[in-house]
Amino acid sequence: MNNAALIEADRKHLIHPVVSYRAHEARGVTVLDTAQGVFLRDANGHELLDAFSGLWCVNTGYGHASIVEAATRQMARLPYATGYFHFGSEPAIELAAQLVERSPASLQHVYFTLGGSDAVDSALRFITHYYNASGRPAKKHIIALERGYHGSSSSGAGLTALPAFHRHFDLPLATQHHIPSPYAYRSEYADDAALIAASVAALVAKVDELGAERVAAFFCEPIQGSGGVIVPPVGWLKAMRETCRKLDILFVADEVITGFGRTGPLFACAAEQVEPDLMTVAKGLTAGYAPMGAVLMSDAVYQGIADGDPAAVIGHGYTYSAHPVSAAIGLEVMRLYHEGGLLANGVARAPRFAQGLDALRAHPLVGDARHRGLLGALELVADKASKQRFDASLGLPERIASAAYRNGLVFRAFGDGVLGFAPALSFTESEFDLLFERLERTLDEVLAQAEVRAALNAKNGASIRVAA
Repeated sequence: MNNAALIEADRKHLIHPVVSYRAHEARGVTVLDTAQGVFLRDANGHELLDAFSGLWCVNTGYGHASIVEAATRQMARLPYATGYFHFGSEPAIELAAQLVERSPASLQHVYFTLGGSDAVDSALRFITHYYNASGRPAKKHIIALERGYHGSSSSGAGLTALPAFHRHFDLPLATQHHIPSPYAYRSEYADDAALIAASVAALVAKVDELGAERVAAFFCEPIQGSGGVIVPPVGWLKAMRETCRKLDILFVADEVITGFGRTGPLFACAAEQVEPDLMTVAKGLTAGYAPMGAVLMSDAVYQGIADGDPAAVIGHGYTYSAHPVSAAIGLEVMRLYHEGGLLANGVARAPRFAQGLDALRAHPLVGDARHRGLLGALELVADKASKQRFDASLGLPERIASAAYRNGLVFRAFGDGVLGFAPALSFTESEFDLLFERLERTLDEVLAQAEVRAALNAKNGASIRVAA
């Protein structure tokens, strides 16, 4: 099919995630054709620097021959192996063992899924089973963070605290609750310690309100991704974990985005020596080369489920759980992270990434820059002093995304003016130079648009730089 035919067939038949269907029909699809390193090329031959790793996932960059070879070997040898009926495969068993070896010490067991959403859904089912099996059936309520993202399964989307995932889906459920995010830029706390204390107090208050005997778990991302790349103060994650322990509720770390070197260490929990009761991962597990996610589980939770009725089967499973080809890819990706130097390169390049984002605080459109490792964001505001956002009617995210595409750059332009970045761990210094050159040009071009200048001037009358 030629590109025009592909666009028309897509419009007629393919349902895309998290988009207005009517808007997509009107706009048409952008067909991506090839990729190599950190560059994409669309069907028209337009080259794009990918500063978002696909969807926070292609941590290795594109086109690694060794990953393709690992998948090819496994497909030729054993393309599928069910995990049912006590069967298994070598790569899945090896990958589970490596994950346990390299994850926080509390996590001793692995259940493989197809991605992040069903990892969260599986974790919720395991938690329900655990409390029922251990004689505490009243513990059904789950607490998460405002602006949090925990996938779009029927249950996980209720923990997700973004309006689009609730509207017309009858969510959140009555057992799902949210407390404020540790959103330093939009809080008035005197310092990091005060913000951490406020989060702890909010969790304690919510558990007291619901009754500790009725609360099962607290879910959080170490850094909130789709909610706007909200980076909590150092010490926040450990404080929340310790609070859960005192309250006798499970602590679940959702590392679907932050895992596999995104924030520096293999897992973000490691930076604060946090040991969760459960942890969900996906994305960087296979670097997006094949679908796979996982739930990592503590021995205490595993034994509680196993001993609930030792003779009974645990009625949870997926046809493609522990898929051998995905697992073989995961093993090679893990080798590239460690032996291939990708984790080390991500740590080495993080200061350049931070410097580039921080420098853009001076731009008239930018109110905040935040980052950890190779995960970061700019927050655009109409008034820097008041932190007033741009009116939604201006369509600023669409303007930014369109200008970025013209300038050969891909990142995430969220609906509330936050720009998200997640460059691959393979990025070089020169590629970061190119990223920030194209990003600044994009911001300048949008700033030069009369409607955007008027929105800025209406708020603060600031003198504005206009691109030449």
